[in-house]
Amino acid sequence: MVHSIAASRESAQISAYLDDTYLEQVDTQVIAVGERDGTPWVAVEDCLFHPQGGGQPADRGWLEDREIVPVRDHDSGLVVATAAVGDGLPSLAVGERVRARIDLEARMLYAALHTAGHLVEAVGRTQGWEMVGSIHFPGQARIEFQAPHTDARLVDPDGREEVTAALRDGVAAAVADDLPVSARYLSDGRRVVHLDTLHAAPCGGTHVRSLGDLAELVLPTLKVKKGRIRVSYSATHRSPR
Repeated sequence: MVHSIAASRESAQISAYLDDTYLEQVDTQVIAVGERDGTPWVAVEDCLFHPQGGGQPADRGWLEDREIVPVRDHDSGLVVATAAVGDGLPSLAVGERVRARIDLEARMLYAALHTAGHLVEAVGRTQGWEMVGSIHFPGQARIEFQAPHTDARLVDPDGREEVTAALRDGVAAAVADDLPVSARYLSDGRRVVHLDTLHAAPCGGTHVRSLGDLAELVLPTLKVKKGRIRVSYSATHRSPR
């Protein structure tokens, strides 16, 4: 794998996408430019762009008027902007000022789906289940669990619907209570997202301000496949209040 940095970092990168989910645009500066396998990239100081990871899609974003795709460059540790298909990066040098922007509507959807996933995990754990997988992509969102012990309710359709109804009730109650969503950093640098006192989990995703921001949160009847309990869901972000 060929990797080169054509200009070195001048300052540390700020993960602005973690600091403020709803920040749509920022004027910042280029801190590094580089290339991986012949593909150029640009890194900016105030990074608005969430790269794909942790089950969450990458943000759609722009540098100036050029659409970009953010990715994590594992050699430098930076979130870098690469050119979207059919477009090219603007010609930028380290220290140059640039305007960064995201598709805020898409960001709000991704944040709603990711937060709803934490909530589904929380109510699933009240059933004694352990989470073993998650994905928060639109149209594919689901949390997968395993039950440490045989759960007789899961062997027939009526039992699965009964358990799903209990999950729906737990989700609806937390949304109705508008529990606050917050993030804290541990001494080892890990970021932990809290749904008030209901749930906490290490997470590098974007989230809504409180559970009352979730709308159209729907849980179809759960499925059991190869010993895994699959709880699919969909959600959107409530219109600004």
